[in-house]
Amino acid sequence: MGALSSLGHDVETHFQAILAGTTAIRPLASLLGNDSPHAHLHGAWIEPRSLLNHRKWSPASMAALHVAKQAIAAAGWTSALLEDAALVVGTSRGNAAGWLGPWPQRRPFKMMAASNTIHSEPATAITIECGIRGPNHVVASGCSAGLDALGLAKMILNAGLAERALVVAVDLPLVSVLLDSYASSGLLGSARRLNPYSELTNGFIPGEGAAAVALSVHEHGKVRYSHFANNSDGADPVGIPKSGGKTGKLLGEAIFKFGEPAGICPHATGTKVQARAEETLFKKMLPSGKTTFHLLKPFFGHTVGASGLLESVILVRFLNDSMLPPNLAGTKGFGKWTCPDKSIPAKGPVFKLAHGMGGHNALAVFQTSP
Repeated sequence: MGALSSLGHDVETHFQAILAGTTAIRPLASLLGNDSPHAHLHGAWIEPRSLLNHRKWSPASMAALHVAKQAIAAAGWTSALLEDAALVVGTSRGNAAGWLGPWPQRRPFKMMAASNTIHSEPATAITIECGIRGPNHVVASGCSAGLDALGLAKMILNAGLAERALVVAVDLPLVSVLLDSYASSGLLGSARRLNPYSELTNGFIPGEGAAAVALSVHEHGKVRYSHFANNSDGADPVGIPKSGGKTGKLLGEAIFKFGEPAGICPHATGTKVQARAEETLFKKMLPSGKTTFHLLKPFFGHTVGASGLLESVILVRFLNDSMLPPNLAGTKGFGKWTCPDKSIPAKGPVFKLAHGMGGHNALAVFQTSP
């Protein structure tokens, strides 16, 4: 696996930071300057910025390459193995950073003058730099893109279209053109910390991130990626049904197959509409109250299209130690559903949920092998 965010440059750094209860969320004035209309808000970004600079590739492509190379190295894949591997990349706003918005130490590109003006450039960069020639897909299903990319890769392997698949997700939302859009939609929170189920929550805190996973039909680790499914509410281009919509169907099917989850990592962005829908949904679908909640966005913000995969990578890292990640101290649950601030043993399946605007819902199930 590979990981990159405000918490660090690899999976182990993320693991240690979350164990230590570290959050990298801070005032956007430190990144954008005091003159920015968003200077009073908070966010989380990758440092040093030079890590994302390149003469040819966009910042998003550089982040994608960083995590892709980590996952390839961790899997021990040679050039010969990579040749026929599949590649699936998930992103929401792709290459807005460094194209629609300026990027430090990077020369501007005119629209359609270079490959970095399209969502697919990170995938192109990975194929060229890593020598991947197999099935190639880019998923842009909003905030669910990273988890959907993981699901599509699973389907490719199950269908026998490839023996290996590299899954990458990336988003760099801290550029003015995107922040303006989020702010005008009322999605950005004004709080200094992200506490998604708190009564005071009023929006999400954006963060930069990227993640990668190398999957193979030949290799079986301690953690099993057992299930993926997605669907659509088909109700509203932006809104979330108060009932939680068709996410209940995904949860019901997964519970029928694997039993009630020991832990769940919900989407939990921090918007009031998300909190209301999730509370209604979980009270209905997980009535025993035994499932613990593990919210990861409070540590590094909402990394938009990268969030589903980045949070899955962190879950799997903890599951490799048969544990579930702690919540940031003070993270609020609801009713009898708790958000423990200590790492606890994983004693059953773990569910990861992601949602995209337009009522797109996705769910993945991870289990530790006996």
